[in-house]
Amino acid sequence: MERTLFREDHELFRKSFRQFLEREVVPHQERWREAGIVDREAWTKAGENGFLCPWLEEQYGGAGGDFLHSVVVMEELARVWESGFAISLHSDVCVPYLHAFGNEEQKQRWLPGCASGELVTAIAMTEPGTGSDLAALTTTAVRDGDEYVINGAKTFISNGILCDLCIVAAKTDPDPKNAHRGISLFVVEKERKGFLKGKKLKKMGMASQDTAELAFEDCRVPVQNRLGDEGMGFMFLMQKLQQERLVVAIASQSGAERVLEETLAYVKERKAFGKPISKFQNTQFKLVECATEIEVGRAFLDKVISEHVAGKYLVKECSMAKLWQTEMGQRVVDTCLQFFGGYGYMLEYPVTRAYMDARVQRIFAGTNEIMKIIVAKQMGL
Repeated sequence: MERTLFREDHELFRKSFRQFLEREVVPHQERWREAGIVDREAWTKAGENGFLCPWLEEQYGGAGGDFLHSVVVMEELARVWESGFAISLHSDVCVPYLHAFGNEEQKQRWLPGCASGELVTAIAMTEPGTGSDLAALTTTAVRDGDEYVINGAKTFISNGILCDLCIVAAKTDPDPKNAHRGISLFVVEKERKGFLKGKKLKKMGMASQDTAELAFEDCRVPVQNRLGDEGMGFMFLMQKLQQERLVVAIASQSGAERVLEETLAYVKERKAFGKPISKFQNTQFKLVECATEIEVGRAFLDKVISEHVAGKYLVKECSMAKLWQTEMGQRVVDTCLQFFGGYGYMLEYPVTRAYMDARVQRIFAGTNEIMKIIVAKQMGL
């Protein structure tokens, strides 16, 4: 179906970013996967070319675009099978906290570096014993004069090794009665004493994304590093998780589309019993089912994206998209991988890596079970 989301400037941006990927990303992908991390230089080059935080106003060093420019970035990363260069995490999950909840001094201090690639960001919510239940955080931030002293551990933090700024969710009120009102957000710079980056974690997928354990041991940050008022952290997280879940849905949808495209080409080339496997009815039926799910998903997702850009309240719809697109994406890639036979089990094939990458989409940004709970509440159940 013809898409109507994008303007001419978005398509020009797409062309430019596609060229950037072919020049600065694709030649390095295998090495990045082996190293488990993306070159720092790739971030600064992306920033130099205006591909980081493209929605950010020019006064803060941005390109003055909109969220649709970020959607282009997500779609084009999927097109080249790049799941580890966490541009979207930085641009559309982490930096929006600084932009929306930072005061003017904080914005001037951090946002230009975020746009240039000088400052890479991460967000630390998940703890070893706490995932989707944010109210159960155990990391603490205790006020001591003009500083806060942060203690605790975080895990599964994407950009954990590379990050220069880490947005940390911590308890400022230990009273369990104030579980939701006792959370605050702090920006911790990498050079802060007591901010410890632990080991880079080995994962099933997203091989080139640096995912790490973080620890805070009597880590002191000035009051000026708190985002918003004390105790507003949970509310801030709830506001921004809507877009984070939409980002996951976009990646899943785009990934499914790329896998189907690759599979359609492959089944026309691979032969069995003297003819291309595309000529077998089972192949045709299965791929038609995949194509139908993808088209249905695209129609819904583009509608949600359009309404999100228009500023509508979409907690239910973004949760639905995260649930539907991630489940659909995994069904599609599993079905498609089967047509590759033994080659579908080999890491040299992109579809194999896509299979591994797809699994976590149902887990992070809130598990799909949490998405169902959210939608049920929005339905008045």
